[in-house]
Formats: sequence, C-alpha cells, structure tokens
Amino acid sequence: MTRVSRDFWDTMRKEAIPNVAADVSFATNKFPNYKIGSNNKIMDPKEDPKMPSMKDIVAKETAQLIEQQKRLSVRDLASKFEKGLAAATKLSEEAKLREAVSLEKHVLLKKLRDALESLRGRVAGRNKDDVDEAISMVEALALQLTQGEGELLQEKAEVKKLANFLKQATEDAKKLVEEERSVARVEIENAKAAVQRVEEALQEQERIAKNSGNQNLEDLMKEVQEARRIKMLHQPSKVMDMEHELRALRVQLAHKSMYSLQLQKELEMSKRREGNTSCLYELDGSETLGSYLRISPCSERAPDLSKCVIQWYRISPESNKKELISGATKSIYALEPYDVGRNLVAEIVLDDQRSAVTTTGPIDPAPGLGNYVEALVRKSDTEFNVVVAQVNGQDNLSNFVHVLHIGKMRIKLCKGRITKAKESYSSSMQLCGVRGGGNAAAQALFWHVRKGLSFVLAFESERERNAAIMLARRFALDCNITLAGPGDRAYI
Repeated sequence: MTRVSRDFWDTMRKEAIPNVAADVSFATNKFPNYKIGSNNKIMDPKEDPKMPSMKDIVAKETAQLIEQQKRLSVRDLASKFEKGLAAATKLSEEAKLREAVSLEKHVLLKKLRDALESLRGRVAGRNKDDVDEAISMVEALALQLTQGEGELLQEKAEVKKLANFLKQATEDAKKLVEEERSVARVEIENAKAAVQRVEEALQEQERIAKNSGNQNLEDLMKEVQEARRIKMLHQPSKVMDMEHELRALRVQLAHKSMYSLQLQKELEMSKRREGNTSCLYELDGSETLGSYLRISPCSERAPDLSKCVIQWYRISPESNKKELISGATKSIYALEPYDVGRNLVAEIVLDDQRSAVTTTGPIDPAPGLGNYVEALVRKSDTEFNVVVAQVNGQDNLSNFVHVLHIGKMRIKLCKGRITKAKESYSSSMQLCGVRGGGNAAAQALFWHVRKGLSFVLAFESERERNAAIMLARRFALDCNITLAGPGDRAYI
C-alpha cells in the first residue's frame, strides 16, 4: 500500500488553489458563514429580517416630507428640503460604496468558483462531492448577490429620483423665500413711509395748534378758574347752610313733638287725678318702647304694694278687650315690642279692695328702631352680646359674655366656640321681654328654647333687646311660626 505523506497534501493544496490577483481586496480573511433558508436561499446570519429595507425607509421619509409640506412654514420647508437633500446625497454615497463592495464580492466569488473547479478535477470520491456542494453554494451565493445588485440598482434609481425631487423642491422653496422676503421688504418700506407721513402730519398739526391756540387756551383757562372760584365761594356754602338749617329744624321738631306728647300725657293724668280724687296709685315712666312703667302710690291711704296682688293687662284699641300678661305681677313692668299700639292696665288687689291704673294712651314705638330692624333683616345672621342671668329659673352667678345668634331659620347661644343652645323656630319656642320686674328688666328677655330649657338673657341696651325680639319674631313669621311669650298665643 502506498503511504501518502504530509508533504504530498501540502503540494496538492498549492497546486489546486491558484494565486489570487493583488488588485482584489477582501472584506474578511475567512470564508463567509452562510446558512440555507427556505426555498434553498442562502441567508446571512448578520442580517436582521425585522429591519426595514432601504427602499421602505426612503418611501417612509418621502411620505413624511410630503405630509409636512402642507403645514410647515416656508423657512421650515426649505430647511426640511435641504436636510432631505443631504440625506439623499448620503444615501447615494452609501449606494456607491455598496456597489463597490458588491463588485468586490463578484470578483471574489468568481475566483473562488474557478479555484473550486480546478480542485474538482484533481480530487475524487467523497472530496469531490464536497467540492461540488461548495461550487453549488458559491453559485447560489452569486445568484443571491445578483438579485441584491438588482434591488440595489432600483434603490439607487429611486434615491436619485428623490434627490432630484428634493433638489428641485429646495430650489423652489428658496425662490419662495426670496419672494416672501422681497414682499416683506416692500411692506416694511411702505409702513415706514406711512408712519413717517403720519408723524410729519402730527408735527405740523401740533405746530399750527401751538401757534394759533395759545392765546385762546389761556383765556379759556382763566374763565374756567374764575367760574370755579365763583362756584366754590357761593353755591357750596349756601347749600351746606341750608342742609345744616334743615337738619337742625328736624331735630328741634322731633324734640318739640316728644315734649308735646309728654305734656299731653301729663295733662291727661292731672285731669284724671282732679276728676278722681279717690285714686290711690299712678303710673310713672315714659310710655315709649325701651322704658318701663312703675306703680307709685299717690295717696296716704294707699296700701303698701308689697302686700297687694298686682296683674298687668293689655287693652287693644280695636276690641277694647283685656289680655292677661302672664308673669307680669310686679310693680314694675318693662315694655316690649308687642305692647306698641296697645294700652296697659295694672290692677292692684288687697282683700276686697280693688284699684287700677291705666296708661294715658297707646304705647309709642322707639324712635329709629324700625329702620334699625329693617337693616338687620337683610343679613342672614345677626349677633348680640348677652349675659346669661338665669338658666331654667335659677340664677346664674357667672358673668361671662355670650353671643346670641339670630338667624333666618334658628336661634343659637354660644360661649366662645361652645354652643350652649341651638334650636330652629317651632311652635314650642317662646320669646318675650322679662316680666318679673326690676330696673334691668327693660334690657332682658326670656327665651324658652324647648321643654326643660329656658334662659333669661341681659343685653347691653334696651335698643339691642327690643331689636333682637323684633328680629326673631320677623324671621319666625317667615317660617309660619308665631313667636310670643307665655300665655300670649291665644291673643295673637
């Protein structure tokens, strides 16, 4: 058997593979690693099948440029076209490089195929089959490369067409920009000329007005100053004097009318005393809301009031019927808003002896109280500073100031942030002036909140107390509730 040495295989390899020309450049120093895909196509594993082709990228960018052309300004459009032209130029250069690489691949494949052909004639058996398989792979690779070159030529033509289009569009955009610039320059020049003409006209008008109107303006200013001086010297002082005189007359008239009413009442009382010499008692005090009436003895024969039983009544001028005032059993009675327009009668009973004293006329309203209440009605909530004198009939020794809130829907009593009582208007609620007597009764009211809870509240003045009663009754009436004192509902 003949033994083949290592030198024989080296000699065979050198003879089988001819030398490659020096002008051929290889991308790599080893044979490419190809894979056979479907339909016997040779696939490069480095290629990502998900990456879009150059044709798709160019078509997508062209569609985007055409879409943006309608909404871009002239300057932006020109800039976009210039960028597109640069991109097209870059694509053209890349296509040239790819064409050169493709040419190099063709040369390499041709030389490789020739080398395999020469090798196939020198080998036999299994090695020959391997060489045949390698030759078929090279031919398939050459076919695929030819197809790629066709697509490359088509992409090159499209890129060239796109470059020409972008170049023409860039030139059109530049022309349009120049036209717009020229139009803008003309408009700016026209605007400057118009502004200059307006300024010249204004300067001319000011100069004419200054020359011709200085004298007239000075005369007019003198006349205006003289008119102002005359007006300030005469008219305002006369009007002010008349207003002061009218105000003083109104005050005097109010005082005179009050004095006249007082004199009439005193005259009526003196006539009664002269006509009835057997009268034992009389009423002292102003018969006006905000004050209180006191029963005083006017005869030495009058019994001591502390031993007598006293009861106050209201007499309506229309029906002339006596209405019992529940709780009013003292010698002093503080008038409340419900007494306005009615006569008051106090009956004094001691054993079988009975006597009575009556007011000279209906109780008069307090001056200005009605307007004050009307002003408070416009508010949704009004606050009054009060001191709690009694709670459920028991004296309260604390003198802390509380706040009484009278609203449109309810009444609330608070001590700082603590709510002592809060109740909506209802038929069980009662509100009236204090009827227990005392000099401070004119400034206090009785508030029955609900069953088991009542207060006696002292206000800062008689005016505040009467305003609170009138305001609460007004809001309760708006809720269809009649707010009165104990025993008064049957007569309201």
